[in-house]
This record gives sequence, C-alpha cells and structure tokens, in this order.
Amino acid sequence: MALLTAIAIPDRQLHVSPVGTVLVALGVGLGLWAMLVMGRHLRIMPEPAAGAQLLRRGPYGLIRHPMYAAVVLAALGWLLCDFSWPRLACLAALLPVLVFKAAREEHMLGDKFPDYAAYRAATRRFVPWVW
Repeated sequence: MALLTAIAIPDRQLHVSPVGTVLVALGVGLGLWAMLVMGRHLRIMPEPAAGAQLLRRGPYGLIRHPMYAAVVLAALGWLLCDFSWPRLACLAALLPVLVFKAAREEHMLGDKFPDYAAYRAATRRFVPWVW
C-alpha cells in the first residue's frame, strides 16, 4: 500500500500523456471488471474466501491475476503522466511484491481447487498469451 501511495501522490503539475491516460483508463477498467466478476468474494488478502469458486469468466478467462495487472497498468500510466525517478523506483519495487503475492495466492488456490492446475496451464499470470 505504501508503494501505491508513493506512486499516486502527485509531486508537481501533471502532464497530460495520451499513452499514460489510456493506460490509467485501461487499468481502472480492468480492475473494475475483475471486481465485478469477483463480486461478494472480493478480498484484499490473497486467501480465497470461504465458499469461493474458481473464476474462469470475464478477465479471469484471460489472465489469473487481473487486479494485479490493473494496478500495474494504472501505475505505469500515472508514471507517464507524472514522471519522477522516485515514482519509477516505487513501481520497480511494486512489481516483485505483486509477483510474490500472486505466487503465494496461486499456491493457496491450488490447495483449495483441484482443477486449479488445469486453469493455470490454460491462462497466463498477468499478460494474456505472454506471461
């Protein structure tokens, strides 16, 4: 949360970057879509909620961690709109945190859902068809 806060707080006048604005919009849109699909099982912590089902629809049909991807997209877009070296350093520090959190979450999901291995084999972690 501290890294996200450091990325989000503007430190000077914002510059309108068309690419940055599009990335922020895509990140926000992807995050909202993932939250809507997750519905009442939405949690901040990576442990699956009691009674949760393995989601394979919406953005979860394309990637396993759309909310983490949304955070990275929006943060990268914000960086392009308000670049600073400290903000870039915070984004660089955030990436391994999200990768670690995703790996931890995948271990828990694999324990909870017997068909998680098949889902994992059929989807990418953060970027459709790539990674």
